[in-house]
Order: sequence, then structure tokens, then C-alpha cells
Amino acid sequence: MIFSDFLKAVMQLSDQRFRRVLWLGIALSIALLFGCYATLLWLVDMLDPGSLEIPGIGPVTWLGDLLSWGSLFLMLFLSMFLMIPVASAITSLFLDDVAQAVEDEHYPHLPVPPRIGWGDALRDTVNFLGILIGANVLAIFVYVLFPFLSLFIFFALNGFLLGQEYFQIAAMRREGRQRAKEMRRAHRGTIWVAGCLMALPLAIPLVNLLVPVLGAATFTHLYHRLSA
Repeated sequence: MIFSDFLKAVMQLSDQRFRRVLWLGIALSIALLFGCYATLLWLVDMLDPGSLEIPGIGPVTWLGDLLSWGSLFLMLFLSMFLMIPVASAITSLFLDDVAQAVEDEHYPHLPVPPRIGWGDALRDTVNFLGILIGANVLAIFVYVLFPFLSLFIFFALNGFLLGQEYFQIAAMRREGRQRAKEMRRAHRGTIWVAGCLMALPLAIPLVNLLVPVLGAATFTHLYHRLSA
């Protein structure tokens, strides 16, 4: 049944509202990563490595280039782990549009629910972003310590986080925050499995950028199926 929910989401990718949220999430995520890189370069410049001198040798001018190139490779490395959490968190600001598009297509008999306030959506997004980035940064150290378990940990961790967040978003629109949490606890196993399904495309470049939109759509179907 979870695969059925996922396939329904895939079949609706051509929806204009899906594409709008997808491009907004990608654009804002790239802008945020560039901002982080600019901040890192500024910190490198603050170190003023060009002023370093070694007695008998003179000023070491290549150290600044090394740090700058090193910072670039560091950001590229971190972006592999953080791009999707950032995209997922930012896109969650607009996932109400995806859920509404799904309901218009598959559940047209339902009344339009009240939109979540911008302040509440922003608060949830900031919380989700912090949890996702924090968990994935900590997971990098676990990957190094247990490389043979890294793939399993990656999918299990992100499947759990994505499942919790996307089901909360889908259910909260019609059930309210507290009732959505109760449903999430009652169906935690199913939600985790569905989240792991969403985490599978994370390992595929470019395809992984579809995860936020597909996740919101899939969990909207999942919510309606579980609440029936």
C-alpha cells in the first residue's frame, strides 16, 4: 500500500504546483549553501594566512590558497550530506500547496482546510532544519567510526526524520497539531517504513531533489489511508 501511495505521487509530478515547490526549494537551498560558503571564506580571510612568516624562509603565501581550496572541497563534501536536509526543510514551507494539489486530484470531496499560518510554518521549518542538519552532521562521525554500517544508518536516520516530518505536515492540516502527533505515534512503524522509501532516492544525484515534493504527496495519501 505504501508503494501505491508513492506511485500516485510520482504520477502527479507534472502538476504545476508540484513543479513550483520543487524549483523554489532547489533555488533557496542553493542560495543558502552559497551563503554558508561565503561565510566560510570570510572566516578563512579573517585568519589572514598571508601574514604568516617562517624564519629563514619568509612569508608563506600558498597557505591562503590551500585554505580557500580546502574550504571549497569541504563545502562540496558537506553539501552531499546537507543539501537534501536543507532542501527538505526549506521546501516544507511550501508543502501545503503540494498536499492541496494531491487532495484536489484524488480527494475532491473534502473541504479545503485552513492554511497553516506563515509564522507556524516558519517555526516548524526552522525546527526541522535544525534537527535534520544536526542529526546528519553527527551521523558523519558515526559513518567514520562504523563505515560498514554507514548506508544502513543513513537510510534509517533520514527515513525516520523524513517520515516524522512529512506525516506531521500531512496530518496537521486536517487534524491539528496534537491529533497529528497522536496519529504519528500510533502508526510509527508504517511511517518509518514509508520514510525509508523516501530516503532511498537520496543516494541518487538530481533525483534526490524530488524527495521533498514526493514525500509530501506520498504522506498525504498515507494520511488519508490511515485515517479512513
